[in-house]
Amino acid sequence: MHEQTKYLKSCLVIASGNVGKIYEFRRLLADFPLTIHGQPEGLHVEETGNTFLENARLKALAVANATGKCSLADDSGLSVDHLAGAPGVHSARYASTDEGRISRLLREMETCKNRSAHFSSAICIASPNNEILLEVEGRCEGLITNKPRGSKGFGYDPIFEVLDTGLTFAEMGIEKKQLLSHRGRAFALLKPGLTNLLQL
Repeated sequence: MHEQTKYLKSCLVIASGNVGKIYEFRRLLADFPLTIHGQPEGLHVEETGNTFLENARLKALAVANATGKCSLADDSGLSVDHLAGAPGVHSARYASTDEGRISRLLREMETCKNRSAHFSSAICIASPNNEILLEVEGRCEGLITNKPRGSKGFGYDPIFEVLDTGLTFAEMGIEKKQLLSHRGRAFALLKPGLTNLLQL
């Protein structure tokens, strides 16, 4: 076992203050013998990366250093073809609330016929000793709807219809969303590496 993985034996800190995201990772990690915590309240990490993976690394390393425990960070976002990939890494900063972000995006897409988009998720696990233990990326293709649909999920979920399903993320049950989502797909790639790290 690698020296750094001893930190994983007790706890994994999710590098996020987003309650919805922490909940999703708690469910995704339910089969692993790990105690899951959210990052300390008031901790803020500047997301200065140009890609989702760069931001995931920044967050995982910063939270691992702050807590002295291994940290898992996810940086994810929505990229819209018509908007040349925007909001992309700025997805969370597109407006100050989920409702504001959705309203702004729908306004900018109002007369657009090409509504293709995709969600990306980069996941990184870092140790408190500045080492990247695992990193993966997942992607989910879809379309931007004309108006919000569904009441589940968070963020852009009500306006992102997953390709070939006819459903937005906000209309899906958690199990289906975990299977199809960018985060679920990234986690499927992460799972074998995490299993190996924990020697399960």
